[in-house]
Amino acid sequence: MARGLKKHLNRLKAPKHWMLENLGGAFPPKPPSGPHKSRECLPLIIILRNTLKTDKTYPAGFMDVVSIPKTNESFRLLYDTKRQFCLHSLRDEEAKFKLCKVYSVQFGQKEISYLNTYDGRTIRYPDPLIKENDTIKLDLESNKIGHFIKFDVGNVVISSGAKIFIEGVQK
Repeated sequence: MARGLKKHLNRLKAPKHWMLENLGGAFPPKPPSGPHKSRECLPLIIILRNTLKTDKTYPAGFMDVVSIPKTNESFRLLYDTKRQFCLHSLRDEEAKFKLCKVYSVQFGQKEISYLNTYDGRTIRYPDPLIKENDTIKLDLESNKIGHFIKFDVGNVVISSGAKIFIEGVQK
């Protein structure tokens, strides 16, 4: 009988975008629950083997910023054309913000508006012009919205799903 959730992951059943070797051991690190789905994230230990001294299995997802203070380097986690994760190096100004897709805009108690993003963030008092599926530029230091991009025809979009990845212009 099973007693609780599995605490391990079989290497052959791991997502293909992790780019693990088939003969590199039986069990890859299993990401704990976090802001990203387990099929849409990459454990930090796979990104930077043995350089972090914190939770090495914490999930990093699409558009997340990974910083290494010892080397003063920052990277953004993006998809390449084969839907595999790739690290894009950043300048210091670019590492201070993140682009987030808005999942929903709602009203809470006392008619306070808030929005939910794709990575599990909840931001109170957003601009009333921000709607669902828009993209916001989020300042990571203050957790405030810098500006936003409307979901309109002619914008460059990235569409991803279970087995699809499309980058192009919205029509």
